[in-house]
Amino acid sequence: MKHDTLADMMSNILNAERTGKSATQSTPNSKLNLKVLEIMKERGYIKSFEVINNREGGILKIQLNGRINNCGAIKPRFSVSVNEIEKFEKRYLPARGFGVIMLSTTKGVIMNYAAKEEKIGGTLLAFCY
Repeated sequence: MKHDTLADMMSNILNAERTGKSATQSTPNSKLNLKVLEIMKERGYIKSFEVINNREGGILKIQLNGRINNCGAIKPRFSVSVNEIEKFEKRYLPARGFGVIMLSTTKGVIMNYAAKEEKIGGTLLAFCY
């Protein structure tokens, strides 16, 4: 039984990247996973993803392009204000302007720099660079 689908998906992606595979699968599917994958696709970390519905939660097929150095879920999911985002960027990202941290906010799942522009805080979900 899987308890954290986001962490499982991120570890599947990282393991497939490190072994040189061009695709991976993750189960079960969730709306949060889809939003995180949309951000990763928008930023160019993955090529594409496909949702296959079955009766057991759905399958995500993810096409990789070899641009991920590291990614993962942030546990525990810290609540952060706008002023604290910089502190977590220093902790999880290797350099300023390199990589993204994904946050769950009242405006949906957004990236760290978008949260700073809109001046809203949220809950840390995942990072990717």
